[in-house]
Amino acid sequence: MTADSSTLSWWSAGRYSDSRPFLMARNAVTRAIRAWFDEQGFVEVETPILQVSPGNETHLHAPGTELTAPDGNRVARYLRTSPEFACKKLLAAGETRIFEIARVFRDRERGRLHLPEFTMLEWYRANESYDAVMADGIVLIAHAAKATGIGQFSFRGKIADPFAEPEMLTVARAFERFAGIDLLATIEAGEGHRDRLAAAVATKVRVTTDDTWSDIFSKILVEHVEPNLGEGRLTVLYEYPSPEAALARVASSDARVAERFEIYACGVELANGFGELTDAAEQRHRFTLAMDEKQRRYGERYPLDEDFLAALAHMPQASGVALGLDRLVMLASGAASVDQVVWAPP
Repeated sequence: MTADSSTLSWWSAGRYSDSRPFLMARNAVTRAIRAWFDEQGFVEVETPILQVSPGNETHLHAPGTELTAPDGNRVARYLRTSPEFACKKLLAAGETRIFEIARVFRDRERGRLHLPEFTMLEWYRANESYDAVMADGIVLIAHAAKATGIGQFSFRGKIADPFAEPEMLTVARAFERFAGIDLLATIEAGEGHRDRLAAAVATKVRVTTDDTWSDIFSKILVEHVEPNLGEGRLTVLYEYPSPEAALARVASSDARVAERFEIYACGVELANGFGELTDAAEQRHRFTLAMDEKQRRYGERYPLDEDFLAALAHMPQASGVALGLDRLVMLASGAASVDQVVWAPP
């Protein structure tokens, strides 16, 4: 059997040898991450890739498959988009500090910063605030830079010092600063007022009649806010609006915002963290709304993981973070894309 040119192009054209220094940096970063978690008393876990539900967010898509039981019955399973559900079940079972370096899958995603199969670092602290995991993320990013010896991150003409004190910026302030929008004025009773936000952004982004409040929010975030984050130093973008809470709890101080944050460097999102929601009824409500919207938009929906929802009733207050390991290695190694920091790119 002979291989065609597309099969050979990855390794025969020198792309593998060119990427090898970045792959060695990946190993150094992974070792440093594991060492840090060990020092902090975390337990490394390994949870299943095949799941009853891959996650229940509107715009996240997962590859699906089927398993055949011994009796011949076939059951649907999905490749996980995150290890979140399984990790939270472990918190409900009594674990207090856990992390996983997990292979995860996202359908409909491919680009300089996106892979259909990639590595996510996810960790949780039981009975600790989301300020604690926010601090973890900042420290881990600095440890990654130290492991590779890089002095500063650089990407698409932007630079960021991973060792400098990060910029702390609420989402509301970011929208005001970079887009001139009073975001919180478009939120009532935890819900986004679509027409009010559409009017506020009329001259800034293209809004279609099919766009929801969340769609408009995302357009402003991507086009006007994110390109300005993580310049010169890391940016921690926090207090996400409550309609974008996902699996985060609403802030006790202001029902218009949630305990959710993201960390950026050079305009690149590296981490997404929550003060975790433990109200199963509220989580079911959010999932159902998201799946209704997925059905409307894409003609598909994923089942709810009833075991996960049951576990929330027993889960302690906790905080957690998902960090894109490939993106972090890309910045810490000086690579130009995530393809250069994975051993066998798709």
